[in-house]
Amino acid sequence: MIDRQKKEGIIRLFFFCVAFISIAILLLILIFLADAGIPIFKLVSIHDFIFGKFWYPTSDPPAFGIFPLIIGSFYVTLGSAILAVPIGVMSAVYLAEIASSRVRAVMKPVVELMAGIPSVVIGFFGMVVVAPFLQNTFDIATGLNLFNASVMLAFMSIPTICTISEDAISGVPGELKEASLALGATRLQSIVRVILPASISGISTGIILGMSRAIGETMVVLMVAGGAAMLPESIFDPVRPMPASIAAEMGEAPFNSAHYHALFAIGMALFIFNMIFNSLADYIAHKHRQVGAASL
Repeated sequence: MIDRQKKEGIIRLFFFCVAFISIAILLLILIFLADAGIPIFKLVSIHDFIFGKFWYPTSDPPAFGIFPLIIGSFYVTLGSAILAVPIGVMSAVYLAEIASSRVRAVMKPVVELMAGIPSVVIGFFGMVVVAPFLQNTFDIATGLNLFNASVMLAFMSIPTICTISEDAISGVPGELKEASLALGATRLQSIVRVILPASISGISTGIILGMSRAIGETMVVLMVAGGAAMLPESIFDPVRPMPASIAAEMGEAPFNSAHYHALFAIGMALFIFNMIFNSLADYIAHKHRQVGAASL
């Protein structure tokens, strides 16, 4: 009995150490970002930095307004969510509840394989194939724009959303499905009113993970978003999200210069933006999880 308690204590201590190290590393990253980014606010106020409409860090005098970068990140993420969430969830429903076992055996590995495609390959495809198609089809100045970036990020996010959602839907107890059908519900009604509410927790997790990847993605938006630090007026305008600015300019910024500190401050803003998104998504998921449980 004592040996068993010691083993449980060791296991508990091990998991505590792993969790503590993970949190400590995250805090150290945040401290590093703050230490390198805060000095920029000696030159520009927080309000002007966040809401300034001009990003010209190398001009004389420099302008450090990241509002166009924030809006670019927001619109690109929103566009990818509009495309990826319905397609990903509906694909998961099809694979879990509608597709035959033979189709599922072929399609699920394909979807999981798509999740492993390198982002640079997706960005290259968007730059070489999608951009000329958009430019010729819609007669626009450039195919490297907000819409192209949203489509490519959606393409990256769909496999994650689909895979995790499909696992959650497949994990719904068969008794719930059988009870729904026995009460006279159609297959579609059972999916909408029983299966989806019962699996909303896993579906929400898939959506959060998929969109988190889209928010922080660098290579795709660097290659296909257009790279223009301006406020977009249409979905076909070029934009420059925050990760693209950091990746494009960090190699050119002199160490400990104002430009250098401003890029780290963008990293702080991206970190906070991602944290707010995850907290909001987790709150919505928890709220719908309670509603779904109550309806069942």
